[in-house]
Amino acid sequence: MFLGNRIKQLRMQRNMTQEELAKKIGYKSKTTITKIENGTNDIVQSKVCDFAKALNTTPAYLMGWEEPEQPTPKSNGYPTVRIPVLGDVAAGVPILAQQDIIGTEEIPAEWAKKGEYFGLKIRGDSMEPRIHNGSTVIVKVQNDANNNEIVIVMIEDEATCKKFHKYSDIVVLNPINANYEPIILDKNSNIKILGKVVRAIEDF
Repeated sequence: MFLGNRIKQLRMQRNMTQEELAKKIGYKSKTTITKIENGTNDIVQSKVCDFAKALNTTPAYLMGWEEPEQPTPKSNGYPTVRIPVLGDVAAGVPILAQQDIIGTEEIPAEWAKKGEYFGLKIRGDSMEPRIHNGSTVIVKVQNDANNNEIVIVMIEDEATCKKFHKYSDIVVLNPINANYEPIILDKNSNIKILGKVVRAIEDF
């Protein structure tokens, strides 16, 4: 496992976003973290120490010189459980939801105690820059949402990923990407919230 993989693994186990890690290290944006995690950028020795401190580990582990405890359900670290990742869902115009299981992802075991979760592969760029085309989102199963939360919604027999806004007589599903128009639905439309997006995982 190379340095970037170890950083990404620990960041996700700590439930930390790339933006949060970048801020702790002193980078201006998550772009540098992205490049480090996928192996595009190297980091100097002094930054290895900064990463180790931010991720509550040792420089030796990040460099691959030692193997500390790996969190498991039996450890006192950060136990995880695996959830299924289903097929594509649109971040653009709605598309037919695919229910085939295409893989798995890990979530904190504490989450699993409080609800049901699944992963979905995102196709499209209407949620850029927060959720990228090809990312996997972790979804908490629920049938309602608060305004401004990102949700997976079924419209008739099609699904999409959007920001949710509910008004007295309409529901508005907003993209983040300004190149897309919101989806406006009246209160009698056949829509169903499948769940709330709680994390986006970038796949490299």
